[in-house]
Amino acid sequence: MRFVPEQYAITGRTAAELAASVEAAIRRGELRPGAHLPPIRALAASLDASHVTVAAAYRRLRERGLAVGAGRAGTRVAAQPPLPVRRGLPIPAGVRDLVDGNPDPDLLPDLPVLSPKHVLYGMDPRDEELLERVGSAFATDGIPAEHVTIVSGALDGLERLLDAQVRPGDRVAVEDPTFPRVLDLLASLSLQVEPMAIDEAGPRPEALERALRRGVEALIVTPRAQNPSSAAIDAERAAELRRVLADHTGLLVIEDDHAAGIAGAPAHSVCSGRERWAVVRSFAKGLGPDLRVAALAGDEVTIARVEGRQFLGIGWVSHILQRTVAAMLGDPKTSKQLALAERTYGQRRQALVEALADHGVTSLGRSGHNVWVPVTDEATVVAGMLVAGYAVGAGERFRLASPPAIRITTATLGPEEAPAVAAAVVRAVKGERRTFSA
Repeated sequence: MRFVPEQYAITGRTAAELAASVEAAIRRGELRPGAHLPPIRALAASLDASHVTVAAAYRRLRERGLAVGAGRAGTRVAAQPPLPVRRGLPIPAGVRDLVDGNPDPDLLPDLPVLSPKHVLYGMDPRDEELLERVGSAFATDGIPAEHVTIVSGALDGLERLLDAQVRPGDRVAVEDPTFPRVLDLLASLSLQVEPMAIDEAGPRPEALERALRRGVEALIVTPRAQNPSSAAIDAERAAELRRVLADHTGLLVIEDDHAAGIAGAPAHSVCSGRERWAVVRSFAKGLGPDLRVAALAGDEVTIARVEGRQFLGIGWVSHILQRTVAAMLGDPKTSKQLALAERTYGQRRQALVEALADHGVTSLGRSGHNVWVPVTDEATVVAGMLVAGYAVGAGERFRLASPPAIRITTATLGPEEAPAVAAAVVRAVKGERRTFSA
């Protein structure tokens, strides 16, 4: 059957025009994230264009992070293209939201009222009190704090680190499964992803060894509250990973400690003694997502490059935000609230893990506020949970080569609700098995 380009609103004669047409279709919502683009030769025939021209257009789209190669399946729109597009479908009324990944608003500390104080051009872009507090916290966890700067959240820190230290086409090792926006960020920077299998203690040493043999230039790991698996690196695993990394002195190792303060597990760093390293510590999960502030510790050269590039762009992170975070970190009430939040998230997460185990269902829930449940057919289980009144996340958007699973966010899930959710999972899994047996 001949492909009809009007269905996708792809028009143009040159590679630039074709790429612009696809970008416009994505922006208008005519091509949704994850949608497959037409085969190169089919589109070329329908437009009476050269397949070389279409291939060049698709290459432009991949370079911009708008599209990704899917092997034999061709080319598809990126899961999160760098455009203002809406992801996913709205959750129906009456359905319990266990998919959004947000912290519980009731467990966030109160925001302080700050006295007015202007910061002018040429002044230190970093708040002195915030640097002192985050530096002390880093040092307590055994992370060197001689070189620290402030960025606008964990992902902003990751982007600045990668932009400063790696080049388009370089390979970057990431956990599998991993946070989708990290994959989207790597795609937008034209970096190649090298997946590493993980277990409840983080990256498996043999998986890291394989990634290193593939010639990666950077490694991104999550020391605790890994999203989506909730893995947390313990002292033994951290030592194993450091031994594997010992001979790769030029490798940039980045730790994304996005849930500091409420993770439910201590920080065990793999960066100790390295030449090129960075630890990004965000405050969004514990203090509030709207506080777009993260502390970034690292070696002298890496931090200097990040600060230099930041100066050429936004200049600095607003001191209003920096002072707000500093005031909250210095408030004993915030410390008590964070401790309460960490205990509560742990109880909620563990309640679901135990309720699932009572039904013989294996899950991962070591830290953070997600539970990762291996299944055979994600779509069937997600649909079954929706029928039961629960919205959960399909693992597909988190996975590269790892097996299917679903993610259940437990941030607002009371322990008394866990048995009902677990029972719904069991029913959905049984429905999955009936589907396969049919």
